Amino acid sequence: MHRIRAFEEEAIAAQKDGLVLGAIHPSIGQEAVAAGVCANLETNDLLLSTHRGHGHTLAKCADPLAMMRELFGRAGGTCGGKGGSMHIADFGVGMLGANGVVGANIPIAAGAAHAQKLQGSRQITVCIFGDGAINRGPFLEGLNWARVFDLPVLFVCEDNGFSATTRTRDMTAGAGAAARAASLGLEVDEVDGNDVIAVDAAARVAIDAIRAGQGPRFLTCHTYRMTGHTAVDPASYRPAAEVEEWRGNCPIARLEVALRLAGESDARLAAIHTQEITEMARIAVTARDTGWPDAAGAFSDVQDIGDPRERAF
Repeated sequence: MHRIRAFEEEAIAAQKDGLVLGAIHPSIGQEAVAAGVCANLETNDLLLSTHRGHGHTLAKCADPLAMMRELFGRAGGTCGGKGGSMHIADFGVGMLGANGVVGANIPIAAGAAHAQKLQGSRQITVCIFGDGAINRGPFLEGLNWARVFDLPVLFVCEDNGFSATTRTRDMTAGAGAAARAASLGLEVDEVDGNDVIAVDAAARVAIDAIRAGQGPRFLTCHTYRMTGHTAVDPASYRPAAEVEEWRGNCPIARLEVALRLAGESDARLAAIHTQEITEMARIAVTARDTGWPDAAGAFSDVQDIGDPRERAF
């Protein structure tokens, strides 16, 4: 969780300096969801993320230097500097990608999980999306497909209460994400998404059941983002007192309290914090000093289907 926060704080500072190309959507305050879920995954398990995907990608063990280079559009980025923050991916660790289209990762996850089932694999797919995604068509389409074919997929709703700049409850009918998933026959669970211990326990139960062939599961994690929708959003649509109240519910601070009660020393906890801040600062400098990709590679990895006019007429 410290690594995720330190990475994003460096990314926000870098955007202010003009180093980040394109928008970034920080997940500061939501780190327990990424850490708690991904702690239960194996390297060959697959992960689909949202436009707010830095934390998920780091928790899936992607290289933070390659990620920072990607945000800066530099050579050596996870996608060669072409994708940026909202399309960050690392197939080497099973991270199939963030997605700039809200909800679009859900049917992709269903497809990945269907492939795993056809291959007879023990691996699973995890799909993380926000509460705003449940009001889009891909949510119903993806969950329905997963339930009909009993696919090995865990859907995780990272519910931070906002759909961009609008409160999700003001635009969502019914009882919310878990109720909708349950209506389709999925086993569901809801947890405090700022309690990493609770997230870890719930994710472990769900993932073990999925690996045992018990079909798709659904997990809602209630959390809160401390920043605006993007790094440049002042979030003036939220009362300052509300944000401060949630700062007191910070997942990192809460875990530190639990670790102290378990006998961990203040010095050890401070060392972890300092280590990640130092490492992410070094990574940001290295990424800044990395050269640009070779322009000759601009059209590599791009499918060429020829002139569509020739096929259409």
